[in-house]
Amino acid sequence: MQTNLAEFIRDTDDGREAEAILRNCVHCGFCTATCPTYGLLGDELDGPRGRIYLIKSFFEGGEITRSTQVHLDRCLTCRNCESTCPSGVQYGRLVEIGRKQVEKKVSRPLGERLMRRALASTLPNGKLFGIAMKAGRGVRLLLPKTLRDKVPKASPSGAWPTRRHARQVLMLGGCVQPSMLPNINSATARVLDKLGIETLVAPSAGCCGALRLHLNYHDDALDDVRRNIDAWWPYVEGMASGVDGTTGHGAKGPGVEAIVMNASGCGATVREYGHLLRNDPAYAHKAQRISALTRDISELLADCVPELARLAGQSPARRVAYHPPCTLQHGQKVHGTVEAVLAALGVDAKLPADKHLCCGSAGTYSVLNPGIANALRERKLGALQKTGQEGPDLIVTGNVGCITHLQAGTGTPVRHWIELVDVMLA
Repeated sequence: MQTNLAEFIRDTDDGREAEAILRNCVHCGFCTATCPTYGLLGDELDGPRGRIYLIKSFFEGGEITRSTQVHLDRCLTCRNCESTCPSGVQYGRLVEIGRKQVEKKVSRPLGERLMRRALASTLPNGKLFGIAMKAGRGVRLLLPKTLRDKVPKASPSGAWPTRRHARQVLMLGGCVQPSMLPNINSATARVLDKLGIETLVAPSAGCCGALRLHLNYHDDALDDVRRNIDAWWPYVEGMASGVDGTTGHGAKGPGVEAIVMNASGCGATVREYGHLLRNDPAYAHKAQRISALTRDISELLADCVPELARLAGQSPARRVAYHPPCTLQHGQKVHGTVEAVLAALGVDAKLPADKHLCCGSAGTYSVLNPGIANALRERKLGALQKTGQEGPDLIVTGNVGCITHLQAGTGTPVRHWIELVDVMLA
């Protein structure tokens, strides 16, 4: 696609990257066929091709309006279009650049500004979010349904393993997951412990940066990224020690073999650290190393399939449906690993016919765009219910946002698939 960028963006890092991405787009429209919002709304400007047109027009000096902002906001950033695109257009990066530039030009209504600031301040702060979650559970029944859906009932977390192993990995504890669904992290550590792998968590690491990045607080998001790199670097270099036993022991020696993610949304973002800090001379090299070390937990376990099969107990008599998160299949381009791990344990996890489509969670999207998010959830749950003659009695997925969003729309239990593996290896 021919471009002629306006002066305000032409000779900037964002401009150069946007121009390269735009030039790859041939406007073929294949992406519209797999875009959830275009499929739901039927508006060309609510599909990737239309949004690319809006961004291109703005960057070439065209009019920028509140309508442009709304159409970009409606994008889930699921990146399904990237998996479909025959030209390899990096749409996810382009839409982030577009949103950031639009944010500078178009003022949001006061209510939106306050909501987005509250989300950006609360959710990435693990301690503050924990307090809010505890308070929310205390008055859960009094909350409006949109908020009640985001406050799952308290669930127990099993014990963290205490054995030491030569093999060590780092795991991101996350910001909302420890308070919202704490068993996911401990189940991950228990599964790895049975495979002879010790799980470490750096206490000073926190939010991966995705929440603030997608809310257009880019400088704050990059601060999150740098803080995590600083927290992880001693473990990567094999120089960390003295970590509290509840989150793993020290990592002195050759350094951890991987940084493991059990929330695919975080994994997709951490794998972008090298790109996000490519122009930061103090962090560029470290960020590239961190991204290279990052693996989804399913990738690590897929390398251990024979051992998992040997350790597996009796397969549960359950009909299991699996929803692959967009951030795993489209963001990280990881396919088939969860299914392979579950199959090694005797679980035939059924995939929905629309396995490529988003469930509507998309980080804070379900809070900011509940109408679209809930419509997509109903479609997804309908497809999951059709995965077997009788429907599933358990739905599993790999991202905390997908779990809570889907669970709010169904009475069928929705869990992280690593929790099922943990039960089967107990």
